[in-house]
Amino acid sequence: GTVVTVGDNTYGQSDLSSWANIKQISAREYNTVGLKFDGTVVAVGDNSYGQNDTSSWTNIQQITAGDHHTVGLKSDGTVVAVGDNNYGQCDVSSWTNIKQIFAGWSHTVGLKNDGTIVAIGYNDDGQCDVSSWDLDQ
Repeated sequence: GTVVTVGDNTYGQSDLSSWANIKQISAREYNTVGLKFDGTVVAVGDNSYGQNDTSSWTNIQQITAGDHHTVGLKSDGTVVAVGDNNYGQCDVSSWTNIKQIFAGWSHTVGLKNDGTIVAIGYNDDGQCDVSSWDLDQ
């Protein structure tokens, strides 16, 4: 599908007129990320931390944008991430069997196929304290 945007475009985060064949979008304040039907990812806007460096990604089935990082869920259940890693929020290369992802301000969360949750990154408010959670119970 096509994408239409409104709002602030200071960093080019709303320059989506050339986007086509988009099946999902995720946007934060200064950048926008789009997942194409072919499993590739496009991104526009502020790239000061490399959060838009997704052009090499393939076989992606879900995307999520954090404040300064972008996360992609691959079709094999593994996860990729780019951008600011100051709090370890991009250290997801060991994650497997993931079925859903979410990126927050400086943390990343994954829902595993068995219903358990994994989280990494900034945790000063306990947002990554999810090891005891099991959504299949």
